[in-house]
Amino acid sequence: MLPDDISFVTDEASLRAMHLAPMSRATDKVLTRLDQHCRGILALSPFCVISTQGPDGADVSPRGDPPGFVAVLDDNHLLLPDRVGNNRLDNFANLLANPAIGMLFLVPGMGETLRINGTARITDDPRLLEPLTVQRRAPKIGLLIEVKEAFLHCSKALVRSDLWNPEKRIDRAVLPSYTQMLTDHVAGITLEESERQAQVMAERGLY
Repeated sequence: MLPDDISFVTDEASLRAMHLAPMSRATDKVLTRLDQHCRGILALSPFCVISTQGPDGADVSPRGDPPGFVAVLDDNHLLLPDRVGNNRLDNFANLLANPAIGMLFLVPGMGETLRINGTARITDDPRLLEPLTVQRRAPKIGLLIEVKEAFLHCSKALVRSDLWNPEKRIDRAVLPSYTQMLTDHVAGITLEESERQAQVMAERGLY
């Protein structure tokens, strides 16, 4: 149980007073377009996290595919294909109400990350989507993202987490299977029904 007398920081001035002033290479690094370094990272990145904000709150979701799966259309536009998933569509629904999007790109073995902020629209235009075909399946929809800000983020978080160290990988058996955990999370579902649904998702494949 939380104590009743928790102290909170409630204004920006107090927040900044608790920290050293940022250096110019942190404050002045924000680009309004994709340069050669951003393009280089995007070409090597197989994984990103997207964040959106809708009427019911914030959502964050992982996206992954072979390196370079997010297409660079020009200096200010990206195209993120939508692949087979759970069909919750949380982020897509959010974007219909609020087009703001944040993205974080990771490259395995690289401590630095690329952050991109902008706006996104859902496109079903085959002229854009067909070039992103994988295993003979073009995505039904994708996110056409207009880049407003792009900047590199230092490696401290990944250094502290030791994320890429293979010696730190867990034995997956220390946690229950995904199906077992969902059986506990979903009210009224049996293990058999959870396994049946898992089989349906597996049959749908990755693309």
